[in-house]
Amino acid sequence: MKALIVDDEKHVREGLILLAQWDTHGIHTILEAEDGAEAIELIKEHRPEIIFTDMRMPRRDGISLLKWLYSAEINSKTIVVSGHDDFQYMRNALYYKSFDYILKPIEPEVLNETLGKAVREWKVQALSRKTQVEENQVLNEVKPLYWDRFFSKLCQSQEVSAAEDYKIRKEFGLSIANKQKKIALIPIQQLVKTAFLGDRELAFFTVSNIANEIVRKTNEGVCFRNLDNEEELVIIIWNEQNGTLIFNDIVRAIYQYSKVHPLLAAGKATVDLKKAYDTAHRVLQNHDLASSKKMATLEEMTSSPLLHLLDHSNELKWALRSGSMEQVDAQLKTLFTSLEKEHTFSLQQISAWETQFNLLRNNWLKEYEIDSEGPFYNGRDYWSEDGSFAPEKFKREKAGEFKELVELLSQAKYQTEKNSMQQIEEYLLQHYQEDITLQEIADRFYLSREYISRKFKQDYKATITDYLTSIRMDRAKKLLENPHLKIYEVAYGVGYQNEKYFSKVFKKQEGVTPNEFRQSLSGKI
Repeated sequence: MKALIVDDEKHVREGLILLAQWDTHGIHTILEAEDGAEAIELIKEHRPEIIFTDMRMPRRDGISLLKWLYSAEINSKTIVVSGHDDFQYMRNALYYKSFDYILKPIEPEVLNETLGKAVREWKVQALSRKTQVEENQVLNEVKPLYWDRFFSKLCQSQEVSAAEDYKIRKEFGLSIANKQKKIALIPIQQLVKTAFLGDRELAFFTVSNIANEIVRKTNEGVCFRNLDNEEELVIIIWNEQNGTLIFNDIVRAIYQYSKVHPLLAAGKATVDLKKAYDTAHRVLQNHDLASSKKMATLEEMTSSPLLHLLDHSNELKWALRSGSMEQVDAQLKTLFTSLEKEHTFSLQQISAWETQFNLLRNNWLKEYEIDSEGPFYNGRDYWSEDGSFAPEKFKREKAGEFKELVELLSQAKYQTEKNSMQQIEEYLLQHYQEDITLQEIADRFYLSREYISRKFKQDYKATITDYLTSIRMDRAKKLLENPHLKIYEVAYGVGYQNEKYFSKVFKKQEGVTPNEFRQSLSGKI
């Protein structure tokens, strides 16, 4: 602790230094000043806990010093030491919160008793001040969380209740219950990745502070973190006439700080907060991210049908089963072309793609008996350094996910090949009545003709042609059991357009003609 002695008489200062039991009271630094002016400079620099001061001094006297201490809200304990038992001095000492008043000549017992009391009171009050500071710090940390929760809940309400409006009036000084309100949403994802090195909490803290500095300056709104959606900041403007200007100011301020262009989606101005939020959310989800506009509005919103991966699951599945990334790239190129020409790169579209891809990937992995728990590559880097959406990055990321999937399926090569041949067999059983060619099968299953011929014969001990013929002959024998069917009807029913050719193939396969086979069934041969 530190003490300051203020007196124009040197012998008085020396007397106080000798008489006071400084060590006993934990005071190890003693400062001296000849008048109030010199004392103020020392107080500013050293912040002593205890101050002894005379009342009559040149330049700046004790009363002037007490006034300054009072107005500056200095927490030191001031003890007046005066040779004058003057009511005017005592009254000023009391008025300006002096701790005590000691008369000269100074008695050691009185001095040390007063000093001890002053030190103890200073410590008690210092502890109280520290507790208050800590409480204020906690309150300052908790307060934003309270308002985040308060306004997040409010955005799901159609009207502001009397109790909610009272809290807003108390904090913001106005009622918003019947005001036209406009809501804007800022998705935080691209800001987190490009400007804050993945630190989500820092991104929310910084961007909300930037926005609140603008809207709170003129008390036109509030910005908060939506606790019902971890990906967005919400801005409520209750002076909706200035909404567009305020939103533009916020976008510019965020860019000036982060060098990232944030997307801001503004909804409809309405008394109903839920409707205001819902329209802003719809704008955010449907906005074309490939557009150069960084502020999306309801008036400019366009909607297009979503591209669903599930609608293309069969083609994608066979491309994956081929084990060829070229085949997968061909399918993806078709999808990307369709996405650019007939659909929109919106947050809703991206979410639909990601959700459906995860569903399809899990199904395909289970089919191949591969652990579907992951971890898997999830390509999410769709943003340029300035925060704008990059379609080419989106394509690369999605292709990267499929590439990993091809590699995983290739590791189960035997199962993949087996399943491919089983699917071809199933296809032959279902389409034996049609004119099937090896090239058609190769195109359908994204496999080479040579590979199919070799692998099918290895698994089924027969060529594709021979296997198809055996299927047709088995079906023909069943049909020949019906005596009412003509031979040409049987031939047509198993995929032959020429009765004579059918009879020739049948005899080669079974050793008898179709007629002879039928007669054998009736016991005539």
